[in-house]
Amino acid sequence: MSPYHPPLRPTPPHSMSAVSPQTITPLGVPAVSPSPLMFPLSAEEITAQVRVALLEDEAFNDVSTVATVVSGRHVRCAIVSRRDGVISGVAMAVEAFKQLDPNISIRVDADDGTRVRGGTTVMVLSGHARGILSAERTALNYMQHLSGIASLTWKFVQAIEGTNAQILDTRKTTPGWRHLEKFAVRCGGGLNHRMDLRSGVLIKDNHLAAIGGDIATAVSRARQLALPGTPVQVECDTIDQVEAAVAAGADWVLLDNMSPERLRDAVQRCAGRCITEASGGVSLDTVRAIAETGVDRISIGALTHSAPALDLGLDFDGL
Repeated sequence: MSPYHPPLRPTPPHSMSAVSPQTITPLGVPAVSPSPLMFPLSAEEITAQVRVALLEDEAFNDVSTVATVVSGRHVRCAIVSRRDGVISGVAMAVEAFKQLDPNISIRVDADDGTRVRGGTTVMVLSGHARGILSAERTALNYMQHLSGIASLTWKFVQAIEGTNAQILDTRKTTPGWRHLEKFAVRCGGGLNHRMDLRSGVLIKDNHLAAIGGDIATAVSRARQLALPGTPVQVECDTIDQVEAAVAAGADWVLLDNMSPERLRDAVQRCAGRCITEASGGVSLDTVRAIAETGVDRISIGALTHSAPALDLGLDFDGL
């Protein structure tokens, strides 16, 4: 039985020099185009999700903007990165502006997956001031959060460069945002772990506790129920559990909160018979030592649940 490999293998974040400016207008290039990063939402899904976000913010009833800006005012402005990072969420921001001003013109200078320096222009907009101002916060909320995830992922990817390990996310995502947050991980050069509870079997400590700790029984039952080809992974806290999981035919072992010495021992015992994944307590300070134990993958919940937002701002040429 061959080990399972996730199908999503993104290209690394690209530099600004590799990107050609992209113009997006209502009659121009769509906000989402095919790419190795595999943007997860259709045009219809983008429209629907952004609409909910705009309604939540009462963007169509923006009393501050209506009270202060005349309806015909036309402006030019730009989204600028205040810090170094990796961009993600462009399509969501574009959609937010388009819903408030269908005639807006947008030029994207840094698409998803682009590494930027502080001061880099990410997007240039030309349109009605009221629409841009009312959509600003929703657009930035999407891009700042998703770019923050992409940027943190890239830091971890860089930290283990030269090893054979790969960086994975987890299911510790914001409800309703999972596909976008996992996309942002790909923008940063990471891999996606299972997308949901159906797409892979992960037998964790509480599953084992419920059946008396019998790993062989758990793996056997999983094989009987899951669709053919579904990967079966077992969380292991001890070397004895690792040996039991390998003997039971698990495709993948999750080595939870193990020291580098114990991780190295576990990798040697698996001897290429299954994928090894380290998880728990992983930080930028510890990830290199973990990768050097020989594990195949390192999963990090903080990529999605604790990534700081990338500082992006909307700068106007003037009203």
